[in-house]
Amino acid sequence: MNYIKYLLIGTLFGFVLTKAEVISWFRIQEMFRFQDFHMYGVIGTAIIVGMISIQIIKRFNLKDTEGNPISIPPKDASQKKRYIIGGTLFGFGWALTGACPGPLFALLGSGITIFIIPILAALAGTYAYGVFRESLPH
Repeated sequence: MNYIKYLLIGTLFGFVLTKAEVISWFRIQEMFRFQDFHMYGVIGTAIIVGMISIQIIKRFNLKDTEGNPISIPPKDASQKKRYIIGGTLFGFGWALTGACPGPLFALLGSGITIFIIPILAALAGTYAYGVFRESLPH
């Protein structure tokens, strides 16, 4: 029964992404060609909402749904290289597929069945990470 709320939230998330045209390959192409502000506005708004949310969590010592305190550990500046490499790989994947991981299911749900391939690849990559996690540098 708990999973119903996640299904509803995910459905709402997909609906919002679709209506905001964030899943549009054309919008993503415009962004990577610096032809339109639409996607930059959406991403910028998400960053601002995230920053405000983190400050609220820290300031009011908010707890998660199970009552545990939410802790946000500081980033280690010496790990900057891994963030740059990871972000670059993420950007290449986004540019090549025309979608970031968030809207993959919304794209599939809107009838663009080719996106089953990036979904399967994402699942395979997640599984591989789980298998090799202990032997990877962190």
